[in-house]
Amino acid sequence: MEASLKKQGRSEKVVIIGGDGATFDIGMLCISGAFERGHGLHLHLLRQRGLHEYRRPAVGATPFAASTTTSPAGRCSTGNRLPKKDMPQILAAHGAPYVATASIAYPADFMQKVEKAVNTKGPCYVQVHAPCCTGWGFEGSQTMKIGKLAVETGLWVMYRNDRRKVTRVKKVVRKPVEEYLSTQKRFRHLFKPARRRRGDPQIQASADRNAEKYGHRYQLKNRNSTDSGRAPDPGATRFPGIRRSPHLFWRSRRLPWNHR
Repeated sequence: MEASLKKQGRSEKVVIIGGDGATFDIGMLCISGAFERGHGLHLHLLRQRGLHEYRRPAVGATPFAASTTTSPAGRCSTGNRLPKKDMPQILAAHGAPYVATASIAYPADFMQKVEKAVNTKGPCYVQVHAPCCTGWGFEGSQTMKIGKLAVETGLWVMYRNDRRKVTRVKKVVRKPVEEYLSTQKRFRHLFKPARRRRGDPQIQASADRNAEKYGHRYQLKNRNSTDSGRAPDPGATRFPGIRRSPHLFWRSRRLPWNHR
């Protein structure tokens, strides 16, 4: 479409609104090619981390330990065992002039980043965190609250990347990741009684890495630390219901129609 408009001598910028599967998995080849060639398009991703037309299986945007139809949590599975793709950094590495992350919980910031993308020459990418009450398992009235918790816990970082350089990051005083995870049914297996192996600190460690990379402050008051100047010990975070089972990986990848 963009090539056709250019052939006609028109200067409109093509705006694409996509979801997780079309961006992280099925359409990644086309997106990579378009960004490499420098087409004048603005890709706008509403990130809900699931393919709802296929009964919500795991996709490249699904976070670690989330329970989905193809990575169900159970006695021999802890949910999705793979980390999500860092799509903004992947497209920034393609040389995109503007890449940004946003959240529907912060509409003013969202609008500013979309306006910046539309007015920037070349392929641009804005990835938006959009909580899904159906796929994630929470009441619709909690959508904005959960969106803010994702940012406040450091699991979702809002930033701007201009020509491969991070130029602006929303600073937060971090909260424990449990406050975000406990609001969603897809993570409820992480909070079951401590009858299993020691909890896995990977989720908190992921937030800690984001804090170190983007300069987030640490939470002043939480149950593990009272010192705001030091990072909480990743090993101090406990999710009693999670355990590793790499030898039973196939059980977490059943197709939806075979899932029992």
